[in-house]
Amino acid sequence: MKKNIITIDGWSSCGKSTLAKQLAKELGYVYIDSGAMYRAITLYFLRNAVDITDKKQVIESLENISMEFAFNEKSQQSEILLNGENVEYLIRDLIVAEKVSDVATIKEVREFAVAQQQKMGKKKGIVMDGRDIGTTVFPKAELKFFMTADIAVRVERRFKEMYEKNPNVSIEEVKNNLEMRDYIDSNREISPLRKAADAIVLDNTNLSMEQQLKFALVTVEKLGK
Repeated sequence: MKKNIITIDGWSSCGKSTLAKQLAKELGYVYIDSGAMYRAITLYFLRNAVDITDKKQVIESLENISMEFAFNEKSQQSEILLNGENVEYLIRDLIVAEKVSDVATIKEVREFAVAQQQKMGKKKGIVMDGRDIGTTVFPKAELKFFMTADIAVRVERRFKEMYEKNPNVSIEEVKNNLEMRDYIDSNREISPLRKAADAIVLDNTNLSMEQQLKFALVTVEKLGK
């Protein structure tokens, strides 16, 4: 069967990565987590005290960053490597979450990440999630989804995810972080979060993971992908 590119954009904590992973597995496609790439860059910047307002420092730092995805047999999923180090779990920390939107607004960072993503997509047969995948990275993708959900539901989902790793986190912290990320993502000058004109909306406020996967698979089937 012909391989295609499927993009999944949307708000934070809508389950984009979960759906993308499930869809890739069902279709035998490669899953690429664009959000993990921006988080890995943010982690590198934090570790190396990079001043994100210093364009020269940012460009020089990006030249020292290498990213790739490796399949973990134990977890049965692709995990991101930053300069050869598996940082899949480190990039989920709140300190990274608090900085990633600021880092992702930087023009040079986005150009670097987009070039990496487009290179990964040359062979097609991929599912990629993020915030500008269907609008900027792969505007000609064969199938695009835009995910959304009620803010209260998203906060609850994110809190449960964060609490498992950090029992000291409060739901108020998570809510503030999510609202700030929404604002930055949708108001940034470079590639703001927006629904592509040809994207199919998937509101999963009241859907289970199984139901949203079924919706996506039915959509893929209808389009003959």
